[in-house]
Amino acid sequence: MLLLYTPVILVAVKKVIKENRDMIQMKNVMMKYDNGVVAMKDLNLTVDPGEFVYVIGPSGAGKSTFIKMLYHELTPSEGDIVINNYDFKTMKPSEVPYMRRLIGIVFQDFKLLPRLTVYENVAYAMQVIETPDKDIRPRVLEVLKLVGLEQKLRRFPSELSGGEQQRVSIARAIVNKPQVVIADEPTGNLDPETAEGIMEILEKVHANGTTVIMATHNQQMVDEHKHRVLEIAGGRLVRDEKEGSYDSEA
Repeated sequence: MLLLYTPVILVAVKKVIKENRDMIQMKNVMMKYDNGVVAMKDLNLTVDPGEFVYVIGPSGAGKSTFIKMLYHELTPSEGDIVINNYDFKTMKPSEVPYMRRLIGIVFQDFKLLPRLTVYENVAYAMQVIETPDKDIRPRVLEVLKLVGLEQKLRRFPSELSGGEQQRVSIARAIVNKPQVVIADEPTGNLDPETAEGIMEILEKVHANGTTVIMATHNQQMVDEHKHRVLEIAGGRLVRDEKEGSYDSEA
């Protein structure tokens, strides 16, 4: 049956799409710790679905605070954070695990479970959200192939190089098909060649439509793989540049 849409309905549909297209919104966010240190202030930004965003700045600038607020490990002292329809200010504690299912996190120190194999580390991320057993193996094998570790699924973390462990961390972060991947210094402890391999994987993840937010000190990566750059200094967002370089004067 052919459906005909009136101009009024089309306008309404476009309005809904426009109103819901923003994946992440932060408005007037301020984070003050119990010791009185203000780690973040006057933070306002929007990240659209499918963007790749670098978060840069010197040590102590507030990058870690920014990242932890995104996945609700820290609650801002003031302001609003919304990821899709989850409003952090009004979200119930019981809703937090469901919000976090939208997010995959890649840590600098990997945080793999040492007594589990590569396969088991990745599968565990699916088991904790009660994915049916029949769906786990094909998906785990799919993401291990993506990160180039399909031949090492029975290895333990201690048997892997640092770069391989980070690949497992990425596989675990993306196995549940999150809408956002947050990578916190994912190449920080790796040599340049290995770091480039990790970056290529994150580019593949991004190419599949996933939003990627990557905190980094790696100037070469930022300059060679051009994406939006958010620079934080002194707890403030001091630069928001599309296709930016690490150095604003570059």
